[in-house]
Amino acid sequence: MFLPGAFLEPEAFEREGFLSAVRAHDVAADVMLVDANVSYYYDQSFVQRLHEDVLAPARQGGYRKIWLVGISIGGFGALTHELARPGLVDGIVVLAPYLGRRPLGAEIQKAGGLRAWKAPEKPSDEEVDRKLWPWLQQYASPALAATLPPLYLGYGLADRFAPNHQLLAEVLPQGHVFTTEGGHDWPQWSRLWRSMLDVLPLPKHEETEALLACA
Repeated sequence: MFLPGAFLEPEAFEREGFLSAVRAHDVAADVMLVDANVSYYYDQSFVQRLHEDVLAPARQGGYRKIWLVGISIGGFGALTHELARPGLVDGIVVLAPYLGRRPLGAEIQKAGGLRAWKAPEKPSDEEVDRKLWPWLQQYASPALAATLPPLYLGYGLADRFAPNHQLLAEVLPQGHVFTTEGGHDWPQWSRLWRSMLDVLPLPKHEETEALLACA
């Protein structure tokens, strides 16, 4: 399931080659483009809408494996949904995700990174990123990370959100972080997606056919 960035149409995933890349890599999966309008983030209804309108019906419809692929604020949405409604997805890919406010990222950086940072017991405010970063911190612990969906991160080295991306990258496993030259735009996201498809643990048509042949 693809979640677009702010003010981006879901159809852009097809125009920018994301779906053709899925086909080229012989991935055995249905694709859904989610019309997650940015207004859902403004009124804080995104998690509920994604859960009730998309993910829960997909599970009820028989889908056994569901991955979320989110760009920019769509990546933020994928992560905050898992934070609020854990257990409905089997993997998350975030490309240039918005991860919250810069001052909070600077606070984590000053503490020595996400592994060393200690989240305050009484947060100074109730913004979602105050809850998101402690949740992301679990990926620094192999035992805790094993209870979470695998997370893959891709970003441009000149992206305006890159400082926060680097904080997350430092706690993810080897092979789960992808970078490219450039900033926050489709050429970078498309390159990253094609590279990530080489390693994402997604089923291939040839593997599915082999299993059927052995059955």
